[in-house]
Amino acid sequence: MKSQFEKMGGKYTEIDGIFYPNLTLPEPDPRPIGKWGRLHETYLKEQKPFRYADLLTTCKLDSYLADINEQAVEMLERMIAQMAKAEGVTEDLKAKSPMDWVGRMNSIRNRAEEVVLADLIYV
Repeated sequence: MKSQFEKMGGKYTEIDGIFYPNLTLPEPDPRPIGKWGRLHETYLKEQKPFRYADLLTTCKLDSYLADINEQAVEMLERMIAQMAKAEGVTEDLKAKSPMDWVGRMNSIRNRAEEVVLADLIYV
């Protein structure tokens, strides 16, 4: 009689009379997890431990965090461009008043990062 594991196509290796299932882990996702993925990972560990454990044990954590990182980077870039355009922070301003441009761009980046944190990372 076959075990459920064998019915699903699994195979065993016998070592000293004991049968061990031949288990392999999937290849890890090669994409970088990045800043945003790491922040979300910390959030999951601290605030949603069951979700974190589920992703970890199903070998989906790295892919999930890489996806979050990509979404956060795209969202941040899009928001910075939109906010800079709306507030008139242009290359012309950069040429005329570099310090003013830097200050305004830093303000825009900080506000955009807060939105990304609130809407994507700490959810």
